[in-house]
Amino acid sequence: MASPSSAPISTAADAFAAIALAAVACDGELASLEARSLRQQLEFREPYCRFSDQAMGDLLDRLLQLLREQGWQALVMQAAPLLAPEAAETALAVAASLTQADHVESSAEQTFLTTLSQALAIDGDRARVIVDVVAILHRDSLAS
Repeated sequence: MASPSSAPISTAADAFAAIALAAVACDGELASLEARSLRQQLEFREPYCRFSDQAMGDLLDRLLQLLREQGWQALVMQAAPLLAPEAAETALAVAASLTQADHVESSAEQTFLTTLSQALAIDGDRARVIVDVVAILHRDSLAS
């Protein structure tokens, strides 16, 4: 029997948070800016906005343990089937936003987004539009 810290992903809320965590960890680093962005992306959404600090911490700790034990690919593969199509698109958009939180786009992050969109069964053209729009939102177009 699995310990509570490594319990499998079993709900859509777990799945959505797992994908967000995978996004910030897919490049092998968990920068503080990315971790802060992860928390911000979740804390204003249902059901996370109703979580106590303790409950949010417990969820992220459990998912982080799974990430350490199994890797981001396993998190994505466990999480993807639990999300409805609309939630899957939102998860991809949030993941794209999180990979861009540090303003550095690595090949590992590009690979992650491709793998994620396929696991979520999002059409390739639709996935590109989602990722492109998020990139436009993150672009600092007024910087000189």
